[in-house]
Amino acid sequence: MSTYLFAFAVSEFEATASSYEPVVIKVGTYARPEAVAAGHTKYAAEITGKILSFYENLFEIKYMQQKLDQIALPDLSPAAMENWGLITYQEGALLYEEGASSSLQKESIATIIAHELAHQWFGNLVTMKWWNQLFLKEGFATYISCFAVDHVEPSFNMKDSFFASELQAAFEVDSLTSSHPLVPPEEDIQRTYDIISLYDIITYSKGAIVLRMLEDVLEAPAFIQGIRMYLRDLSYANGDQNDLWHYMQKGADANNRQVDVAKFMDSWTKQIGYPVITINTTSGEISQKHFLFNDSSQSRFIVLSLPEIWDELISSSGDWLLANVNCTGYYRVNYNPENWEALLTQLETNRSLIPLMNRMQLIDDAFNLARAKIVNVTLALNVTRFLYNETDFHPWDSAMRNFQYIYLMFDRTEVYGPMQVRFLKTFLPCDIQNNNLKNQTLAVQVACNSGLPDCVAMAKRMFGLWMKDNTNIIHPNLRHWIYCEAVASGGKEEWDFAWSQYQSTNDTSEKYHLRHALSCTKKIWLLNRYLGYTLDPEKIQQVDAAEIVSSISKSVAGQVLAWNFIRAHWDYLSHGGPAVLIHAVTSRFSTQFELQEVIAHVSLS
Repeated sequence: MSTYLFAFAVSEFEATASSYEPVVIKVGTYARPEAVAAGHTKYAAEITGKILSFYENLFEIKYMQQKLDQIALPDLSPAAMENWGLITYQEGALLYEEGASSSLQKESIATIIAHELAHQWFGNLVTMKWWNQLFLKEGFATYISCFAVDHVEPSFNMKDSFFASELQAAFEVDSLTSSHPLVPPEEDIQRTYDIISLYDIITYSKGAIVLRMLEDVLEAPAFIQGIRMYLRDLSYANGDQNDLWHYMQKGADANNRQVDVAKFMDSWTKQIGYPVITINTTSGEISQKHFLFNDSSQSRFIVLSLPEIWDELISSSGDWLLANVNCTGYYRVNYNPENWEALLTQLETNRSLIPLMNRMQLIDDAFNLARAKIVNVTLALNVTRFLYNETDFHPWDSAMRNFQYIYLMFDRTEVYGPMQVRFLKTFLPCDIQNNNLKNQTLAVQVACNSGLPDCVAMAKRMFGLWMKDNTNIIHPNLRHWIYCEAVASGGKEEWDFAWSQYQSTNDTSEKYHLRHALSCTKKIWLLNRYLGYTLDPEKIQQVDAAEIVSSISKSVAGQVLAWNFIRAHWDYLSHGGPAVLIHAVTSRFSTQFELQEVIAHVSLS
């Protein structure tokens, strides 16, 4: 067993047992006695045995220890850690509280458990030879967990949601010159800092997405056969990507898939970034280049192995052409203006002919191509016209993510007011409030964040009833946004009430919602008070401090306060994740002066 997987716990916690067919293996979920008594470990206990059985059947290898304990810890920095036989979790990552936790938190808990259980095979049973191969455990666990959750909770419809979020997260980070190859050279990863820095979106999200691309190229039978041979032959040993490609090649050959796996995958794992494929449907020309937001540097992208799979990535109606069907390839696509216009017309007349994942990605591609100055921003805005009739969550979520960037760049300028008015007129009448819980949550989020009077009034009324007679009628799915808007539109009384609720509750989900709500106030002195609380572990646990400062920085009023605060208290706050903290607090920075401030701070740190 690798030494980084060893853990033990001494506590007075209690356990909830999981039902699991091999009775010789004991599976228990441990937590504070009061959390167990309240039933907060019940959901984790229900799904853990099912996920274990799913993986055993998928990999054709039984779980290899005599017991599996999971423990919810009140104070833990990483969300979870896959220690062999004793998986540790933050409380919010394992405990589900009926009536307080939202459906999204339930999905998150299932996904995290599935991720950590996947590590029992990817990482624990077969360990990477060196840390530069980290994606072999983290990318795989991220990818495979989606299928496990889909198995135990089919109502979540996880696959589209999961791959959409992972794809767009990877795309954004990998569009920067500061990105890194999925598998960097071994000599570049020698210090502790080098290793820790690899625990990022590239390793997790890009790792999962390129594995999804490989499965699509090989098809599922060959991919699964390759995985099984890899895990079987390298059990209790170490491997690298060359070993994985070797077994994937065996799977491909056995299933008559004519693919050179190593040649195909090395171009995606050893290089930084990803390409944008440009298709001219008039001339028939196809080209590719390294996609970067700032394309002042020399492109380092070599030609990728696309031609042999090109037919599988293209569909056409005769009037328009759509590439990368279902977004299985890890690249953006640009078209000539005529084809863009034809696709936009199709989206507005009958969007069902274009797959859901592509409707989402057309929006994301257009906005990011505009951000990189490859297309005009007018095109990006026009791509959203079909949203008037769109009822699926993913295209709307993609649009909101991209509009958030526009807001961050302009909410301190004179154009913000007219832009906000135009946004409210354009999007709020649209049909995003159907029976899908994610759509309803998104609708409330958009309405409240945009200051829609009806949403503000609803938030104040519901929160006021809670303050008046201690009756919380706010649905768990909406609490995150309703709490925030009520505190934002209120004053000291609302803030103090939220703070008292935060101090008195033991529900981890409720604490999460209230931590966020307290950062939403527009009163500068209250924000300063809250920032001060993050330095007092009696009030705010150190593990939560960085999250709170990041949350405060999301508002215009709080951003400057948070930036000054982290520079004054960097040593204390950076324990919660320095990269995430810097990214959050500097998300509005867009001037040369602000860039120099960041550089000066980083050099001093």
